[in-house]
Amino acid sequence: MAERVLSIHGVSKQFGAIQALTNVDFTLEKGEVHALCGENGAGKSTLMNIIAGVVQPTEGEIRVDGRAVRISSPAAAQMLGIGLVHQEIALCPDATVAENMFMAATNRRRSPFMNYRALERDAQAVMNRLAAIDVRRKVADLPISSQQLVEIAKALTLDCRVLILDEPTAALTETEAQQLFSIIRDLKANDISIIYISHRMAEIFSLCDRVTVFRDGRYVCTDRIADVSPDDVVRRMVGREITQLYPDKLGPVDVGAETILEVDGLSDGERFHDVCFDLRKGEILGIGGLIGSGRTEIAEGICGLRSRTAGAIRLHGKQQAIGTYADAVKAGIVYLSEDRKGSGVFLEMSIAQNISVLNLKAFTNRAGLLNGRAEAALAEDFARRLGVRMGGVEAPVKSLSGGNQQKVAIAKQLAVRPKVILMDEPTRGIDVGAKTEIHRLLRELARSGIGIVVISSEMPELLGLCDRVLVVREGRIAGELSADNMTEEAVIRLASGIGTARTADHAA
Repeated sequence: MAERVLSIHGVSKQFGAIQALTNVDFTLEKGEVHALCGENGAGKSTLMNIIAGVVQPTEGEIRVDGRAVRISSPAAAQMLGIGLVHQEIALCPDATVAENMFMAATNRRRSPFMNYRALERDAQAVMNRLAAIDVRRKVADLPISSQQLVEIAKALTLDCRVLILDEPTAALTETEAQQLFSIIRDLKANDISIIYISHRMAEIFSLCDRVTVFRDGRYVCTDRIADVSPDDVVRRMVGREITQLYPDKLGPVDVGAETILEVDGLSDGERFHDVCFDLRKGEILGIGGLIGSGRTEIAEGICGLRSRTAGAIRLHGKQQAIGTYADAVKAGIVYLSEDRKGSGVFLEMSIAQNISVLNLKAFTNRAGLLNGRAEAALAEDFARRLGVRMGGVEAPVKSLSGGNQQKVAIAKQLAVRPKVILMDEPTRGIDVGAKTEIHRLLRELARSGIGIVVISSEMPELLGLCDRVLVVREGRIAGELSADNMTEEAVIRLASGIGTARTADHAA
C-alpha cells in the first residue's frame, strides 16, 4: 500500500446558513499528483483552505503522516510542509516579486536587517524555473499571467511536502503552462505530493495519478486515472449527462444583414494599431491571439477604459463619442474584465448591490432613496437565470465560489440592458457545467439582438462558441476566420505570425 501523507476523514464546514462541506473524505499518497474535480460550489476550495489552515472545519479529522493534527493557521500549515497556491491572486502589489516570494521567511527573521542582494538572487533562481521575470519589478506592474507565476514560485520557496495548486494554469500561456507541468513532474519525482484542482480534463489526464470528485459539498468517488475517462469524470461532477458543451452556431441564413458594432481604424499609438472589424446581429464574434498580443487593450479602447489616438466607433450606424467607461455604458457598451477579483466584482458588497451597481438610477426615486425590494428582485431574477449558487442575494459576493462570482459579474453587465457586451475570458476558472450554462446564455443574448464579443485563451471555447474569430498579433488584426476555415491550426498560424489570413484559409 502506498504511503499516505495526508488523510481527511468526515470533514464538514458550515458558513452561517450555507453547508459548504458535508462529511467528506480525501487521501493523498506520497509522490502522487491527485486531481480534485467538481463544479464551482462543490467544496473543493473550501477543503483546500481547511488543509492550508485558512479556515477551520466545523467537524472532522485531518491526519498528516498518520498523526492527527489541528491546522490552526497558514503558518501552521507551512510548518507541516503544506503550501497552497490560490486560484485568486493574493500578492502585495506594491512589493517586488522577490519580496512577495520570500514574505513568509522574512516575517520569521529575527535580524532587523535585510540582505536584498541575497534575497533577489535566491528569488531569481526559483523564478527562472518558470519564466524570465525580473524579481526586482513590482507585482503591480506585471500582467495577470505573470502574477500567477509569482504565486506558484512563492509556493516553491516553502520547501513543501504537500503542494496544493488551485486552477494554476487559468491565466497562463501554453508555453508557461508546459513549463509548470515540467516542474510538477520534477516535484513528483522528488516525492512531493500535489493536489491539483482544475476544470481542464486534458491537464488532469496528462498529469495526475488519481482523481477525486466532489458534488454539492459531498464526496462522490476516487478513481485511478487509468481506470476512467474524461466523460466519466464530467458525469460524476455534474450528476447528469452533458450532451453538448456548446450551443448550435448560426447558419449563413441566420446572420442578419444589420451591423450592430463597427470599429474603424482604432489605435492608441502604443498597444494596438488600425483595428477594424464589425459585429453583425445574431452572431458571437471571437477575438483570439497570444496573451500580450493586445486583445484586452483593444476591448479597453472600445469601451473608454484606455485612451485612443485614432479611430471611430459606431453603434447601429451612429458614431459614438466614447471618452470614458461611463460614456460607453450610456451608449450601451459594457466590458467584463478578465480580472474578476480586481475589476469584475465588489467582494465586500452583496450580490444584489453588485448586480445593480451600473444602473442605480433605475432603483432610485426622486428623493435619492434606493428601492431595495426592486434591487433584490432584479438580483434574484439574474441569479436564477445564471444558476448562481448562494444563500440569498443579500450575501456578500466574497462568500461565493469563484465561478459564482463570475456569474454575478456577468449579471452586473446584463442589468444595464446593453447593446454590446465585450467579454474578456468570460469562463476562466468556471467548471464544465457552468461553462455550458454561460455559453447557452451568450447564444440566447446574441439571438435576442445583443452584440457579443468574446476574448478567450481557451481554444475549444473560441472555436466551439464563436461564429467568426479575429486573430490579434502585436496589436493588429492578423486575420479573420469564418466557420468554414476556423481551425486550431489556422488560429495558431495567425497568432504566431507564420501565416496570413490567406495561408490560414489554405491550412484549414
